[in-house]
Amino acid sequence: LELKQVHSDCVVAACDWQAGLQADALMSDRRHIRLAVRTADCLPILLADPVRRVVAAVHAGWRGTVAGIACRAVERICSDFGSSPETLLAAFGPSIRACCFEVGPEVALKFLPWLPERPDMNRQMHIDLPEVNRRQLVSAGILPENIATGAPCTFCTHDAAGEPEFHSWRREHRTGARMHSL
Repeated sequence: LELKQVHSDCVVAACDWQAGLQADALMSDRRHIRLAVRTADCLPILLADPVRRVVAAVHAGWRGTVAGIACRAVERICSDFGSSPETLLAAFGPSIRACCFEVGPEVALKFLPWLPERPDMNRQMHIDLPEVNRRQLVSAGILPENIATGAPCTFCTHDAAGEPEFHSWRREHRTGARMHSL
């Protein structure tokens, strides 16, 4: 199942899914259902609770990250399915990393609550989107050792032939060129 992703903090259960549903995280405890998010620089986060047998696919762009989509997904999994944050596992897919995600002060300042050690956010700067989402997941109760964050940068990672390995909106500016994480 896929959503019409709108860069929000909206989380829905697969049983409520319908074509054209606007949200940025989809969760389910049903077997044999594939949940997916599409990205091309935004961060895909896959969540799983092996105890309650619940999964979620989360689309965390900068707007959704600022809105707390990662925290909302954990909250909904716990409230809707009885999961405990301590049993949740999280894996990050390829996304734009701090090396390539440069933003102006109008965007950077929105990250201040999650990057309090950065007093220089009133200027052009690089933001570590996966790190901010990692911090949000930890604040929501997921154990740091249960979060896999090592996926490569979509903007600058190339294959052995020098070709881009992933779709990147910032590099290509192509509508519709996306990767699926499911």
